[in-house]
Amino acid sequence: MAKPTYPVTPAIRALRQAQIAFDSHLYEYEAQGGTAVSARELQVDEHCVIKTLVMEDENKHPFIILMHGDKQVSTKQLARDLKVKAVHPCTPEIANKHTGYLVGGTSPFGTKHPLTVYMEKTILALPTIYINGGKRGYLVSVSPQDILELLKVSLVEVGI
Repeated sequence: MAKPTYPVTPAIRALRQAQIAFDSHLYEYEAQGGTAVSARELQVDEHCVIKTLVMEDENKHPFIILMHGDKQVSTKQLARDLKVKAVHPCTPEIANKHTGYLVGGTSPFGTKHPLTVYMEKTILALPTIYINGGKRGYLVSVSPQDILELLKVSLVEVGI
């Protein structure tokens, strides 16, 4: 059996440049399938699959929040933590404009424009996480500690 050819995305270039250890994982992407599909296809716990969500505050300032695949973001709590009136998900077009990635393939690494990154604090308790590698149907497994250092994330507790 031939060895799979993994994509080289801006995310992969960023991880390599930072000398972050990672493993590549391809799976059959399903539109609207989310982390449940990737967890099922890779046979891992959905809690370890991390969503990269592009959001903005009421002043249209974009940012990324990393959340467990089996959790939702409390936008009210996140707004309180960020000391803004409201936060909401960006439209797919706006998210693409800020990150350079298609929704479903958004990675926090190698974004088109630098974005502030927030991460659910409990992600750090996991030994390995699976996060988008910059293409639909492509995840990388990394240490959450490496993400903390590489992306200079701010930790939040907003998962519900």
